[in-house]
Amino acid sequence: MTVRNLDSLLKPTSIALVGASRQPKSIGAVVARNLFNAGFDGPVMPVNPHERSIEGVLCYPTVESLPITPDLAVICTPPDTVPDLVRRLGERGTKAAIIITAGFGELGPEGKALQQRVLDAARPHLMRIAGPNCLGVMVPGRGINASFAHVNPIRGDIALIAQSGAVVTSIADWATSRNVGFSHLISLGGMADVDFGDLLDYMAADHNTRAICLYVEAITHARKFMSAARAAARQKPVIVIRSGRTDEAAKAASSHTGALAGHDDVYDAAFRRAGMLRVVELDELFDAVETLAMGVQITGDRLAIVTNGGGIGVMATDTLIEEGGCLAGIDEAVMAKLDAVLPPTWSRGNPIDIIGDASGKRYADTLSALVGDRNHDAVLVINCPVAVADGAESARAVIESLKGRKHPVLTSWLGDSSAQEARHLFASSRIPTYETPSKAVRAFMHLVRYRKNQELLMETPASTPEQFQVDEKAARAVIDAAIADGRGWLSEFEAKHVLEAYGIPVVETLKAGTPDEAAEAARRIGKPVALKILSVDIIHKSDIGGVQLHIKTPEEVRAKAVAMLERVRALRPDAVIEGFTVQAMASKPGAHELIVGVADDPLFGPVLLFGQGGTSVEVVQDKALGLPPLNTNLAREMMSRTRVWKLLQGYRDRPPAANDQVALTLIKVSQLVTDIAEIVELDINPLLADDTGVLALDARIKVAVPALVPGSRRLAIRPYPKKLEKRVKLNDGREFLLRPIRPEDEPIIHRMFERMTPEDIRLRFFAPMKRLSHQMAAKLTQIDYDREMALVAVAQMADGQDELYGIVRIAADPDNQKAEYAVMVRSDMKGKGLGYVLMTQIIEYARSRGIGEVFGEVLRENTTMLAMCHELGFTRRENRDEPGVVEVRISLAEPAGKT
Repeated sequence: MTVRNLDSLLKPTSIALVGASRQPKSIGAVVARNLFNAGFDGPVMPVNPHERSIEGVLCYPTVESLPITPDLAVICTPPDTVPDLVRRLGERGTKAAIIITAGFGELGPEGKALQQRVLDAARPHLMRIAGPNCLGVMVPGRGINASFAHVNPIRGDIALIAQSGAVVTSIADWATSRNVGFSHLISLGGMADVDFGDLLDYMAADHNTRAICLYVEAITHARKFMSAARAAARQKPVIVIRSGRTDEAAKAASSHTGALAGHDDVYDAAFRRAGMLRVVELDELFDAVETLAMGVQITGDRLAIVTNGGGIGVMATDTLIEEGGCLAGIDEAVMAKLDAVLPPTWSRGNPIDIIGDASGKRYADTLSALVGDRNHDAVLVINCPVAVADGAESARAVIESLKGRKHPVLTSWLGDSSAQEARHLFASSRIPTYETPSKAVRAFMHLVRYRKNQELLMETPASTPEQFQVDEKAARAVIDAAIADGRGWLSEFEAKHVLEAYGIPVVETLKAGTPDEAAEAARRIGKPVALKILSVDIIHKSDIGGVQLHIKTPEEVRAKAVAMLERVRALRPDAVIEGFTVQAMASKPGAHELIVGVADDPLFGPVLLFGQGGTSVEVVQDKALGLPPLNTNLAREMMSRTRVWKLLQGYRDRPPAANDQVALTLIKVSQLVTDIAEIVELDINPLLADDTGVLALDARIKVAVPALVPGSRRLAIRPYPKKLEKRVKLNDGREFLLRPIRPEDEPIIHRMFERMTPEDIRLRFFAPMKRLSHQMAAKLTQIDYDREMALVAVAQMADGQDELYGIVRIAADPDNQKAEYAVMVRSDMKGKGLGYVLMTQIIEYARSRGIGEVFGEVLRENTTMLAMCHELGFTRRENRDEPGVVEVRISLAEPAGKT
């Protein structure tokens, strides 16, 4: 249901407390005290048939006896009373309830059945449920403390959403002592209804919320969560902590990929793809919020460290390297500037030790030499308290030297009382400051990781380096045959056929039923071969001697096949053996052994894995995970998170590997599991990679019978909807390809913008614009196809490049009830019917998605657009808040048509 009726939960005008109590230390008594003493300016109505008043306020015996219908009900009664209470409140018109009571889904089947009864009671009334088994909800800015927390949190602009009530109270306690305030503190508890996705949608649009902090144990609906998280992270920082980092649920997996894809690693990949920043400790949470909120912009991971204490600088360096950052270099020009202002005994390197007696002027002179230098991405300034220099004076000098300059600087003034004034000065000047250098370094790395994740969210990746054709029909034929046989695993021979159908190079492989046939296959190949046992029951062949390499003659192949057969039958008498595969030994001396795979996560669906391959893959544990669908940049980013990535760049006499081909293999595998939902595990191990290309030596594929979730619906991120592509023709005979927008369309959007007249730009954007920024173009092209849709009309030019002539888009609300449209046609195409075609197509798409209404805003002077809207069946009305703007809308309950 997403944001529907969440205002009743978070902005109620009246509250009923059902189960209010006077019994000391009871939940009902603590919640009552908090509700009555937090400053809420609406009526709070306690409900308890056994009490006359609570907290000096008249008590009501039943919900029916309440004098007005409460927007929000807080329920603290025994679990078996809750379903009927929810029904009765819903019948009165209450739109939200917080169920603090425990004893539901966490207790097993009976509790889950009771929880379902609560949901069934709420559903007819569109009533939202927070909880059950939750601490409650606090909205300090509205004086709402509907919880049994022990503190009233301070008003601020950070939203905290957590499953654990203990985490909420711990953070509230910690934050109150440090004067950190919140817009919302929400305990989700059992998440029977309201979940992370709902609240991310709500907080993204909340003007009182500057940053969103999540404490996650588990999420419920992966695609809903990813869609909401990506939308929120585009607008404000989203920082997440997740417990359970040592989850070992993947131990039972059969494939290498399944064993390596730990559940927490999947969450990590999802958070990264959604543009969020993950931190580990609670104290990091607010450091990260404050750092990101300061607006410090960095472009890389190279840090320059300025300190008046050499040992402290070394310790900061250790933390930097351990966290994955880089110590910046100092070029000759900067070195000369520093020599001119520092004592001869300075460190002449980074960390820049300016010596213990450093005055404020020395700090300022050092910063002046560094500001503007492109050899670093940020400066960390450290001050250790000494008797011969004033720390506050040094802080003022640093602040003064940075006035009028936009340079990333972080500070750490050590000490307790001696550093208080300096920290206050930095905070007042919006310069990030931290109690210790290690916290400052971690804050810098927060910025580094956040920037990278935002790039993944907002990037405009290049087109796939080469187009590849897939033969989905051939791949499906192999998989359908295995399913018809009742087999879960494809043989190596079958798996390679599937890979070949998707353009993944595989080593020449022949199938042999007997040792004599294996010898004949080797004779046909005509060069040294590898011999492998062929059995769908044996997943890891090398573990039982089912692999022999570098066999030179057919006679040797026959002898080794006989010995292999005896050995395997002795070790695995239960296995059905089909025979052997004989494959040419790959001639790739010095090639890197990689692994590319897929595991099916029960929550996020298919998860891709890349790393260093070979038989020791589980021991080496060099891996990176990502969610499909992939493009080139996302594939390369996955690769860059592994240790083997550095080797793939080349070293000494070894040239760089064909990394575009490795990335393309990841993209092809991504497409394969997007197209064929029956695939639940896949390994290509090893995938050989050198400077000439890639080659799959071994492969295994596991299928589910039937597919657990059909098609691309199982993906946490909706892939490019190719089925929406179609050709359209205008009345003048001109044809265009109408297709969904792609991330790589940014260049053609810029070209189209350059062909627009200033007047057309003003009519479309309601303001003059000389150029389209990269950020806006990225936002237009990098869309979440699950929530937004943009269709572009393109024609191919003589050079094979697409040219953009028009674009139409809709953005649906999280409830999928209404969608706002926008349309733009290139100025030289106005009046030719393209706008009408685009609008017709997007309306039909909206109708197919079940959207009830499409609306938009049009300048009154844009008579062409208003006339087209009238022709399409839109109604119109003047916008009272914005003179000159007309609101147009069309109901999709009936087919659109001319009026």
